[in-house]
Amino acid sequence: MTIIETLLQELEQEVQTTRRVLERVPDAQLGWKPHPKSMSLGQLALHIAIVPGGVAEMAAAPGLDEPPQFAHPSAQSAAELVPALEESVAKARRVLSGMDDRQAMETWTLRSGDQVLLTMPRAALLRSIMLNHWYHHRGQLSVYLRQLNVPLPSIYGPSADENPFAARAVA
Repeated sequence: MTIIETLLQELEQEVQTTRRVLERVPDAQLGWKPHPKSMSLGQLALHIAIVPGGVAEMAAAPGLDEPPQFAHPSAQSAAELVPALEESVAKARRVLSGMDDRQAMETWTLRSGDQVLLTMPRAALLRSIMLNHWYHHRGQLSVYLRQLNVPLPSIYGPSADENPFAARAVA
């Protein structure tokens, strides 16, 4: 299995979990924030939905000459979150499917003018920013949902609200 196939396989596994979490976002609470410095629920949820495609697209280039501007638009409705996720994941699949292991191991560099801010193999960028960063924010979203008393789906095993491993009651 190639490096890219491994990343794609993990992406496919995790998109199922991310979809379940995004499906729980309440439309009436998109402006809610746990703290004034935090993103709103709508901003965080949309960010999670668009991360895979955006990061894959960024990683396809040799690097960036300036750090990205981190604008965080908000979802206007909860109904747009899963379609945004599907579009983003489709973009990530397209971009990554066009890479081979040689390209995955090429150096990717982030600069700010003449200063190098970050340099790493493209595969490491995809692992840390496309995937690990995605999981980090999904964890944040689960805390937002818990604070709003929204039942949480199973993420990596049972939640306090859902246990996919529990024996099903027979009627």
